[in-house]
Amino acid sequence: PGCLAIAAGAGAGAAVADSMGKLEAPVAAGLDRTAQSTRDAVGQLQFAMIRESKDALGAEYVVRTAQDKKVNIRLGRVGDQTTRLEIRVGVFGERATSMALYDKINAGL
Repeated sequence: PGCLAIAAGAGAGAAVADSMGKLEAPVAAGLDRTAQSTRDAVGQLQFAMIRESKDALGAEYVVRTAQDKKVNIRLGRVGDQTTRLEIRVGVFGERATSMALYDKINAGL
């Protein structure tokens, strides 16, 4: 079962839900800006980009950590200045890696 937490690096009132191993959060930025920040965060964390796809409604990235853990990142357009972010590390999730990635993405916005 998941829990609800407030991320230390998140803006005021931004809730981060960690449910069933998947981190989900709204991001106060448009899809294109969030997608660029996601690519930048993946590079800064030195994760290997395996697959990247994006259209006007969303984006999906599959990356791997140095420990060869698969990370799925999904972005969904909610509005002009709001994007839904989902991160799952491995099959069961890994909160520390998910939060590190979330914090890097958020810091780049």
